[in-house]
Amino acid sequence: MRRTRTIMANTNNSVAEMQGLYGPFTMAERVVQKIWLQRDFDPTAACLTDGRTLEVRSTGTWNLLGGPDFRSARVMIGGEIAIGDVEVHFHASDWRAHGHEADVAYDNVVLHVVLFPLRAGEKPALHRTGRAIPTLVLLPLLYRDLEEYTSDDALEIITARDEWRYFAELAARPLPDLQRLLTAKAQERWRQKVHFARVRIEKLGWAAALHHAALEILGYRHNRAAMVVVAGRYPLEQWTDALDTKQVYAENKTRWQLQGVRPANHPFVRLQQYHRWVSANPQWPDHVLRLGAELPHERWVDTPTRIARRSLHLNQRRECLAHDLLRDTIGGTRLDNLVCDGLLPLLAAETGNDYFALWFHWFVGDVPDQVRNTLNKLGLANGQSQPLCHGYARGLLSWFLDCEARASG
Repeated sequence: MRRTRTIMANTNNSVAEMQGLYGPFTMAERVVQKIWLQRDFDPTAACLTDGRTLEVRSTGTWNLLGGPDFRSARVMIGGEIAIGDVEVHFHASDWRAHGHEADVAYDNVVLHVVLFPLRAGEKPALHRTGRAIPTLVLLPLLYRDLEEYTSDDALEIITARDEWRYFAELAARPLPDLQRLLTAKAQERWRQKVHFARVRIEKLGWAAALHHAALEILGYRHNRAAMVVVAGRYPLEQWTDALDTKQVYAENKTRWQLQGVRPANHPFVRLQQYHRWVSANPQWPDHVLRLGAELPHERWVDTPTRIARRSLHLNQRRECLAHDLLRDTIGGTRLDNLVCDGLLPLLAAETGNDYFALWFHWFVGDVPDQVRNTLNKLGLANGQSQPLCHGYARGLLSWFLDCEARASG
């Protein structure tokens, strides 16, 4: 069970402290709002607490001012259309705690979205008239662990503003202490990823787990939820030459997030990439297992990245993956994210081998420029003698999450 403690920063941005896999972490309510906004949950299993079905036609407009969190949403409840506002909370009881029950501004709320299931004896939210508001519980519908969603939120925060005011605290530490700190943080992150990968394999099986992970990673932050839906609707065996990617894209047109997406990350482009990959290598999950059997899993973590990469032949292994596994369909930082967010954690979960050193010293994928610049400022990367590595980048992001938690508390 996950223990939670709600901390009221303010009524529009409360946070909850909860017990994660490797210790407590803090989650802001805005993260739950983003899950709803981006529909980053399984819509096929959406069911209200009273048993009625729910279909989300539109999540509504995110309201960052006073009043309900989302305006003018369109949902189908038990087969009947409902148009109105949506309020998002951690718990159903937060509705009354925030004073919404007597507030006329919330009279048009048609759906109450909560993260956690109702506690024993807990009643759903009520309108001023005493009428119960339909309630959706998100936690059983989520594709990923809460720590994953929180990490994505941290990435967006760092991208949006200069966070050196936080990172400057690290500059006061001696370099060896800094290296040990971020290595420990990176190891926590690695263990979390392996744990999530194991859950995914247990739920889907090896090949389907890789299929889902690959499409999710190709979706990047904006379209990963929509890509997971595609993976469920179109299993790996359907990605043959006969598959019409235009039809796949069109069927999900209401799910794609296109604002702020670079042309190279356009979901249709990524669907075409994956189609070419699977058409050229339809048995690629078996290929991953064969490659995994050849990967070293010695402990090179304390070795400088330049030396470790040479000793572990990472440049050659990267070229081999790009050509033999991916058939030259995917490259650049997206390849590196595929390796670090998908292939290595899934291989570790399936085989029981510890690939942490490979993951740590692997090439940095898609991270904000602020992270790259900060690693250089801290002396953790300085060109050829100490190239940027994935482990320090993830360790820095994990440390930043701790800072956000302290600031919220």
